[in-house]
Amino acid sequence: MKICVFGAGAIGGLMAAKMAAAQSAEVTIIARGPHLAAMQKNGLKLISDGQETIVHPRCVATAEEAGVQDAVIVTLKAHSLAGAAKQMQPLLGPETSIVSAVNGIPWWYFHKIGGQYEGRRVESVDAGGEVSALLAPERAIGCIVYPAADVPEPGVIEHTYGDRFTLGEPSGERTPRVEAVAKALVAAGFKAPVRPKIRDEIWVKLWGNLAFNPISALTVNTLDQLTGDPGQREVARNMMLEAQAIGEALGVRFAIDVDKRIAGAAEVGAHRTSMLQDLERGRPMEIEALLGVIVEFAELTGLPAPTCRTVLALVRARARAAGL
Repeated sequence: MKICVFGAGAIGGLMAAKMAAAQSAEVTIIARGPHLAAMQKNGLKLISDGQETIVHPRCVATAEEAGVQDAVIVTLKAHSLAGAAKQMQPLLGPETSIVSAVNGIPWWYFHKIGGQYEGRRVESVDAGGEVSALLAPERAIGCIVYPAADVPEPGVIEHTYGDRFTLGEPSGERTPRVEAVAKALVAAGFKAPVRPKIRDEIWVKLWGNLAFNPISALTVNTLDQLTGDPGQREVARNMMLEAQAIGEALGVRFAIDVDKRIAGAAEVGAHRTSMLQDLERGRPMEIEALLGVIVEFAELTGLPAPTCRTVLALVRARARAAGL
């Protein structure tokens, strides 16, 4: 199976390195700058569980060099998709699937959902249909990312925890294409369960991110500080309860309760959320895919979300003040 990892940062690099090491797929990485140069010169180094592995997958700068793929794993931030979608076109043949390993609500969310919302566009992540026009929702396979990794230097991926990538078709079907991707990931040493209700999985991860990420960007606090402070914890809990009501109105089932989800975040410890890290590094934050969509869906369902609206306004202002 020919698999291209587009946006081979920490998570994409982790997936590519382990698939290349296991030879579970014919892997191509599309990257740029010093990271690409280092991989082309020295290979891709993976540091995991105290061990170092160096692999030499095909590393190129453009989709034209990579050519048509069986599957493209996209590990970019949601706000980068519109620009990247244009660059990805040479990778896409008639049967190419796109594995959407992107945080938050994806552009394909209402594809094959059924009911009154079938085929709607998610404006927060697909303004004007710019993404879906280039990356047809029919190509999408959902993927929830649970591992954590970093790029301490160009050409090096440091894997800190986690080994699960949950997969699912928007339709809930167990298709040959999703099974092929799962097989390649499992052979590489990951857990890759295929779930019939991938949107439920998306919301369970989003549930924490929509609250903890923006609050951390506003307070510059780590997860243990945020969940340990009664005031911040209460704001997060209110945001999560508002979001839960919205998700349930859209047909989502939450398998755990809000306090258990908060407790799970607290157990992570002194973790700096991805949004806080982006703020500190001067990079655009994933505001719309994590929280903007909640307010969009609140309007769609007619449900109130006052805490989410307030925090969204504050974190957008924080981003403007930082020039992001």
